[in-house]
Amino acid sequence: MLTPAFFDRDPVLVARELLGAHLVRVVPDGVMVARVVETEAYDCPRDPACYVLKRLAGASELMGGPAGRYYLHRAYEHLLLNVTCAPEGREAAVLIRAAEPLAGADLMRMYRPVRRDVDLTNGPAKLMTALHITPDYQGEAVTHPTLHFVAGASVPDADVRVTSRVGLKRGAHLPWRFLLDGHAFVSPGKPSMDL
Repeated sequence: MLTPAFFDRDPVLVARELLGAHLVRVVPDGVMVARVVETEAYDCPRDPACYVLKRLAGASELMGGPAGRYYLHRAYEHLLLNVTCAPEGREAAVLIRAAEPLAGADLMRMYRPVRRDVDLTNGPAKLMTALHITPDYQGEAVTHPTLHFVAGASVPDADVRVTSRVGLKRGAHLPWRFLLDGHAFVSPGKPSMDL
C-alpha cells in the first residue's frame, strides 16, 4: 500500500510515479482495482491553474494539510479525485484523470452502466462514478481500508507521454499531465496547448 510518505514530495514527481499504480476500492459486493494511466499535477505556489482545485469551501485547508489525503474538488457537477502532496502548508495535489480496470469491471458497470468498457474509467468523473468514490472520502488518508493505492509495475519513460493539462487557460504552458502513450483508457480530453 502506498503511504502518505509517497505523496510527501513534489506533485510533478508524484504525478509521474503514480502511473502504473493500482487504485483499490472495496465495496460491500467485492473489490474493484484500476491501474492509473493518466494524472495531472497542481502546485499552488508556482501554478496559476490552482484556482481550478479551489472551488470548494475549505479547499486551502484541505490542500495545505498533510500529504497523502484525498481531496475531492468540484468540476461543474462532478467531484474529482485528487491526493494532496508536498510538505504541510504547501497547497499541492495530483488529479487522477483516468485508469484501466483490472478487477471488478462487473461491479464498475453496476455503478456506471456503459456500452463500451473503455468508457468506464477513461476520465476523472467517470472514474469516480465507476469506483463509487463518494464525498465521504474527503480528507481521508490514502491508507483508507476501502480506498487506497498499491504500487504497480514501474512504467518506463519510453511509454510515458507528457503534455499540458486539459481544459486550462491559466498554467496551460506547464507540462504537468502524464499518461501512458496510446493507452485505450486515457481520457479523450485534449491538452490545453501543444508543447
